[in-house]
Amino acid sequence: MENENSTEVTEFILGGLTQSQNIQLLVFALVLIFYLIILPGNFLIILTIRSDPSLTAPLYFFLGNLAFLDASYSFIVAPRMLVDFLSEKKVISYTGCITQLFFLHFLGGGEGLLLVVMAFDRYIAICRPLRYSTVMNPRACYALLLALWLGGFVHSIIQVALILRLPFCGPNRLDNFFCDVPQVIKLACTDTFVVELLMVFNSGLMTLLCFLGLLASYAVILCRVHGSSSEGKSKAVSTCTTHIIVIFLMFGPGIFIYTRPFRALSADKVVSLFHTVIFPLLNPVIYTLRNQEVKASVKRLFSQHLA
Repeated sequence: MENENSTEVTEFILGGLTQSQNIQLLVFALVLIFYLIILPGNFLIILTIRSDPSLTAPLYFFLGNLAFLDASYSFIVAPRMLVDFLSEKKVISYTGCITQLFFLHFLGGGEGLLLVVMAFDRYIAICRPLRYSTVMNPRACYALLLALWLGGFVHSIIQVALILRLPFCGPNRLDNFFCDVPQVIKLACTDTFVVELLMVFNSGLMTLLCFLGLLASYAVILCRVHGSSSEGKSKAVSTCTTHIIVIFLMFGPGIFIYTRPFRALSADKVVSLFHTVIFPLLNPVIYTLRNQEVKASVKRLFSQHLA
């Protein structure tokens, strides 16, 4: 091509989750039910944290932001996927594809960094309790929040910038139910080896390092808690265990998808379904079900409105 940056492809055809109509209808029903039940739960968590004066600690501030990020993340893929289940022709414009990809990595990167911030919060609270109120003051919390949003933006804009430089002249069929880096890159009409390496470094290596760093930090915290005899020991263990569960749910699929060369595997679509639709909605609910203060606040909120 004479102009390497030109884009002749104006739309992509989505291959969908499966070609079986029966399986599509089953997944459609399950995802829709799950979506309609869990998504309002995420907004309930946000409302509860914002309305209850007793939930002003940094832990709950970050939990509310996690619920907001996950709810926003679920809007990127799930609604369109549900519509496509009922459509014979699954098409997304080039601009729509890039936009979906941008917000997927913007919010996903922000959430990964938020989990790092939450680990830092727990480390200070458990290992440096006398300095907690000084270190995790409201100004510091907002600064950390701004930093993670900025980090997610930088991570995502790098992905988009690399893809915008690629020429697309056909074919235009994506073997997935949404636009993501591995599938889009494979459709470029040029050698993408260097771009793939940059993508793996930007997404895969960052995901893996965050994952290992988080596990190491919680291992240190749990060792510190195990060696103490404080009354809040069981609560600290429960909180850290909850965080570790969410870390595996968040980073496990990401590591599977982004830390290897972009070669299609049979499990990719199933892992992507859980990564983009199921787990983001579950994360805040898992936190809430294991947090007595938030559960009690939700009950009070219901009792006030039902009274």
